[in-house]
Amino acid sequence: MPVVPLTIIVSLCLVFTFVIFFLSEHARGRVSSAERDSLLPLAEEEPRLAHAPTIDDSAPHACGCEDGSRSPCPGCLRRSA
Repeated sequence: MPVVPLTIIVSLCLVFTFVIFFLSEHARGRVSSAERDSLLPLAEEEPRLAHAPTIDDSAPHACGCEDGSRSPCPGCLRRSA
């Protein structure tokens, strides 16, 4: 019956696959664990720094201080300096 040798060959392939994966995971060391890996989706992303808005002298400024109805805003004060 050729089924028994085929079953043994498939079983040995599965055993060797397990051993290879086990040894590769063991070689990673204690850098991670199952508990830590399970919490990775909840980890904070790297913080992103917000860029300060730049003042573009050619852009129209609609703060309402140009027509004299209110005091100059900080952006207008920096432009005039």
